[in-house]
Amino acid sequence: MNGENESFECEGCGTVVPFEDARRAETMGDLDPTKWQTLCCPRCGSRLKTVFVGDE
Repeated sequence: MNGENESFECEGCGTVVPFEDARRAETMGDLDPTKWQTLCCPRCGSRLKTVFVGDE
């Protein structure tokens, strides 16, 4: 999984969001929600990144 020092720039509003502040949301499509999470901007709700959170 991504490190806690990572951050993402939101394409929707331009906010730089630290990994630990990103809002977690359920994934879309056929991805297993126990293995994948979608990170979203806490300011505008735009999707930042989908990350693997399951055991490898």
